[in-house]
Formats: sequence, C-alpha cells, structure tokens
Amino acid sequence: MNAPLAAVIQHHSKSFALASRLLPPAVRADVLVLYAWCRRADDTVDLAADPAAGLARLEAELDAVYGGPPSADPLLAAFAQLVRRCALPRHYPQELLAGMAMDLAPALYADHTALALYCYRVAGVVGLMMCHVMRVADDTALPRAAQLGMAMQLTNICRDVAEDWQRGRLYLPYRALGFADEAAVRAALTGPIDAGLAARLPAQVRDTLARADAYYRCGTDGIGALDWRCGLAVRAAARIYRGIGAALARQDHQPLAGRAYLPGWRKAGQVLVALAGQCGVAARAHGTTRVPTRQVEFGPELCL
Repeated sequence: MNAPLAAVIQHHSKSFALASRLLPPAVRADVLVLYAWCRRADDTVDLAADPAAGLARLEAELDAVYGGPPSADPLLAAFAQLVRRCALPRHYPQELLAGMAMDLAPALYADHTALALYCYRVAGVVGLMMCHVMRVADDTALPRAAQLGMAMQLTNICRDVAEDWQRGRLYLPYRALGFADEAAVRAALTGPIDAGLAARLPAQVRDTLARADAYYRCGTDGIGALDWRCGLAVRAAARIYRGIGAALARQDHQPLAGRAYLPGWRKAGQVLVALAGQCGVAARAHGTTRVPTRQVEFGPELCL
C-alpha cells in the first residue's frame, strides 16, 4: 500500500513529500503510514458532515489500534503494526485527536502561551511520533523534535490566515490583533476581514514567524540524534517550511497578499543547503530496535 500512501502525501503536502524521499526506504514506509493516519484523522474531522461524530469514531479506532483485534481496514491495520513495532505511546496520537477537538468549537487563543498547547497537540506530537519511527538515538533530543513540529505549525498558521478565516477560524493570538475578548473575535469571524484588521496582520505575522524561527533553531539542535539520512530529511523539511516564512516576509508579512509558497527551484535549493549542513554531521548507523523510552508531555520545556 506504499504507492497509495505516497500519493496521499504528494496530494496534501508537496513539501513533506519532497523531504520524505530522502529517508531510508524502511523508514519512509513507516513515515507514509504515520502520515496517512494523521491525514485520515484530520480529514475525518474537517470534512465530516458531523465532525463530533467523526472524532468519536477516531477515538474508537484508536482504542482498537491499541488494544483491539486486527482491523480489516488496511490503514488501521498498518498503523497498529507501526504502533507495536515502534512502541508508540498512545499519549501522542491521543493528543493529536485532542488538538483536533480544539478545532471543533473552534478554540481561540489570547496569546502565544495559549497557542503553544494547540501547536504541541497538532504538530509537536507528530515530531515525537517521528522520533519513534526514526529510532532517535538520544531521548534528550525528544523535546527538540516537538519544538520543530511546533515551528512548522506556526509557519502554517501565518500562511493560512485568509483560508482559516473563511472557515471561521483564527489561530493568531487575538489580543495582539486588537480584539478585547473571544466574543469580539467570533462576531468578526462572521464577515470578511476588515481593513483595520488587515492592517494589523503583518506585525502579528512577523512576531509569530520570529517565534517560529526560535523554535526552528531549537528543533534543529536535535537532528544529530538521528541517523544521517533521517537527519538530512528532517533538516530539508525544516528549511523548506522555514522558507515559507521567508516567502511571507517577501510580501511584507501580509498573508492576505496571496498564499505564500516555495516554487520547486527554491525547494531544491533548500534541499541542497540542508545537504551542505548535514555534510558536517558524523554518520550514525540506523538502529533497528532502539526506540525512545521517555514520553514528552506539554510543559515549560517546550515553550519559548
């Protein structure tokens, strides 16, 4: 089922698809399964006629993955095998579903401290699950993986302001945008972005991307705990996502000026820069049995 799963990544995230091609074949196969399950969960909540019912179904499926009989669903069966093979703590996929539950209301975030929990749940835990799939060599690097995922989520939030607003969502901290409380935000979300808010967005996007950059710096510090090819793939993914922030900067940090993206030639350039950076890292043999023994939960060590 690798070809269909690879198509899922290619359709939903060309940036991640490019980086995943740099992984060792066995690791890439597991990453495809993990990504496809995360995508299944996201689509179940976002596209379902009844998102709450969809979330309940995902919870039941997770119960089965961690303790039920083998599933007839090929993806769930593959994910269950991955969970056992990589000793994946249930806390991580459970937190991912908790993050999706935050989108049902949807939740609003007064400041960056509040937003950090959401970023941990929907992206930080993905980085932690990747540590199990990639057999990270040093448990002290685990928080760095969570921070790298959080950095990527902050980048996505800045890029997708217009799209999220159309879906009735705002992830940027609302106090810095001039809203007094959640009621004021929800009232504004019923209409288009007005000129006043549009004028305030660039400063907040600039600040959020600066925070993302701090997370990227911390996150890349943990890459040395991965084997060489996994490290290259993660380094390339980080540079490509960080490049989206640079694209936003080129449009004066105005997310309403068009969806920021990296054309193929810029992505290729970021891969080459990642390769140059990785060349200074000593090769580490990929372990076939070791998996992380520490479970990382949200707390002060992840917040910048």
